[in-house]
Amino acid sequence: MLSAKSTLIAGAVFGFLSVALGAFGAHALKDYLLETNRLDTYEKAVQYQMYHGLALLFVGILSLQFPELKLDWVGLFFVLGILIFSGSLYVLCGTGIRWMGGITPLGGICFLMGWGMLIWKVWKGLN
Repeated sequence: MLSAKSTLIAGAVFGFLSVALGAFGAHALKDYLLETNRLDTYEKAVQYQMYHGLALLFVGILSLQFPELKLDWVGLFFVLGILIFSGSLYVLCGTGIRWMGGITPLGGICFLMGWGMLIWKVWKGLN
């Protein structure tokens, strides 16, 4: 489980890395990604990483404002989602290991769990 501070740090780190990986893909890897027809996949990995990095910042701020919501599991699901969803797509794009694409949906499930839990916690916890 993640504290508010850890959630905020994770969000900032994933945001930083999404900008760095996006730039790396657009410049250093662009020709390779175009040749392998994986540019769209790589961009999707970067996008979802950034979206959920921002979501982690949001969850961290909510955790500080409303500690009674206990959003630590929400942050953990978003981190796992980034690592599994975006991570598997980065590996797929960089190596061509196709079975990595098979675990990508598990990351999507983690994202859905995080969003669903956030909805539930806010619905039940804020009056």
